[in-house]
Amino acid sequence: MQAVLNFIDNNREKYLQELKNFLKIESISSDPEKKSEMDRCADFIKEKFSELGLDKIQTLNRDGFQIVYAEKIIDHNKPTILFYGHYDVQPVDPIDLWKSPPFSGEIRDGKIWARGATDDKGQLLTHLKSVEAFLSTSTELPVNVKFVIEGEEEIGSPSLGKTIAAHKDLLACDAVVISDTSMYDDKTPSITYSLRGLAYFQIGITGPNRDLHSGTFGGAVMNPIQEMCDLLSGMKDKNGKITIPGFYDDVLKLTKAERDGFKKLKFSEKAYMKVLGVKELFGEKGFTTLERTGARPTLEINGIWGGFTGQGAKTVLPSKAYAKISMRLVPHQTPKKIEKLLKDYLKKAVPKSVTYSVEALHGGEPALTSIEGKAIQAAARAMKSTFGKTPVFTREGGSIPIVVEFGRLLKAPVVLMGFGLATENLHSPNEHFDLNNFHKGIHCSAAFMNEFIKQ
Repeated sequence: MQAVLNFIDNNREKYLQELKNFLKIESISSDPEKKSEMDRCADFIKEKFSELGLDKIQTLNRDGFQIVYAEKIIDHNKPTILFYGHYDVQPVDPIDLWKSPPFSGEIRDGKIWARGATDDKGQLLTHLKSVEAFLSTSTELPVNVKFVIEGEEEIGSPSLGKTIAAHKDLLACDAVVISDTSMYDDKTPSITYSLRGLAYFQIGITGPNRDLHSGTFGGAVMNPIQEMCDLLSGMKDKNGKITIPGFYDDVLKLTKAERDGFKKLKFSEKAYMKVLGVKELFGEKGFTTLERTGARPTLEINGIWGGFTGQGAKTVLPSKAYAKISMRLVPHQTPKKIEKLLKDYLKKAVPKSVTYSVEALHGGEPALTSIEGKAIQAAARAMKSTFGKTPVFTREGGSIPIVVEFGRLLKAPVVLMGFGLATENLHSPNEHFDLNNFHKGIHCSAAFMNEFIKQ
């Protein structure tokens, strides 16, 4: 292992240049005009696979953006690790808030600044470079390795589930490793053992058959925006509890050990409020902030619109109003059941003075992994040896829907071993990645493979 670690240290600048080249590709999966950039990014990954000397380099899917695969099988008697990542990134808007061009990969303050730096190009590259360190030093890989890198994660991974199902034999492994999460903070390495799921909807309210003059018709006709506001407001009470009947029926309660684990993190609400620029926090009564953001379900209004929103005044009583809402789910909630509960709620709550529509836009199931498993314990030892500190086990409030699919279809544990930080502006302007954590991530990936064979 020492030769491997020395190789990683000696190639730090080379890795940085490769990351910069990776980040320069404008692989925004949600933008139809970036199709050529998406193909270019997939080709970049294939080129890296080829440089490493990996085998069976191919595109697994026919529809959608490319899902790229490669492997290096050393010995069929050895365990196999499947590394997953995604090369697509979020849009860069609003562009005027970026301090440097979003695809420049500028280096400052010990960080690299670019869209995709921490989510997920920088993190997935750590695993390619760790495998390279073994192969370039003629050090036998401790495990067989497989890579599956997709280009649709930021648009819900519509192709990945069916692709995994169609290639289960090819993708068969003993553990799946994903680095697309964050550490607790810059001094505390962590392993995520639970992710919240997601149920995302668009609701429409329609009143009169056209926009009306608010003077002539105001007071006689229900205003769809008013009804939308009342409807959404009624979905939560003053204590932050969601009022949709049956919403909490399947929620897996936190154990005493888990709640004690949250307390050990010594979370500072004062510092949290300062970073966010707020003077008071709000959430479900009876739970701490960390419990609310990682282990309790939520309902948030993501957008609301209708009527006149331009400059000046227009006295209109609108015909329609719309809202997008998202619900973060916890084990054992499912998007399908939540959709039914929402529809049942709307059926009873919406008055006859208007009509409504509801559309499910996106869904993903929550994930929960045992922290006692072989793979997670190997990851914990690897992080301790790399960062010099025992990692904490945390729950992540965000969602990676494909985690459940990997576990269900491949019957393998999923290890969420992230090297990013929640403060690195993923999905926001000025996204960045700490270069020390990028370098340590490569070390940690190599250590994980070595640790995995010890049990």
